[in-house]
Amino acid sequence: MLAAADPLVRRVDEVLNASGAPDGHALWTELRRVRLLPGDAARAVAALDPAPLSGAADALRADARTCADAAAELPPPDTWTGEAAEAYDDLRRRTAARLSGTDDSLDERWEATADLADALADWMSTARSDLAVVLAEVMISAEAVTLVTSETWPATADQASAAAAVGTRILRSVAASYADADDLLRGSAPLASAIPL
Repeated sequence: MLAAADPLVRRVDEVLNASGAPDGHALWTELRRVRLLPGDAARAVAALDPAPLSGAADALRADARTCADAAAELPPPDTWTGEAAEAYDDLRRRTAARLSGTDDSLDERWEATADLADALADWMSTARSDLAVVLAEVMISAEAVTLVTSETWPATADQASAAAAVGTRILRSVAASYADADDLLRGSAPLASAIPL
């Protein structure tokens, strides 16, 4: 969608760079939130690639299964007895608990990390989809017609107003997506401290 919208988005950035937006326009608030022009913000979202995170989640879950399997396969002392057998069995149990079966075990940490990777991949897909919807809507808007059909220079007040309106919609979509990412990462703060190094 960004490829189709690129001429419009570039025109929005051109006009905003040259003319700004009307005083008090909502665009100023969105520019302060995102700190990028609409074109740069749209390209940043379009560049998000959820595939590597999805693949990482699968690998992390495989690591979690390996930890659980290793914990289950640690052999008990069986016929071995005495002080050395007790020391070994104590160490075996502690190692098994560290690998699997508790909230703080490695397998649970790998699973939690995989959950975060999946959540971030879902967020990326949603951010891209939401932006695509906004781009489709602004491409057929009256403001788009004003910007693309009358490329006078310097831009007229109508063009500056149209650029500000289109830019605001793009930046709102990006800002909302990034706010969702902030919430996701803030909710994952306990996880971050638990991720195995």
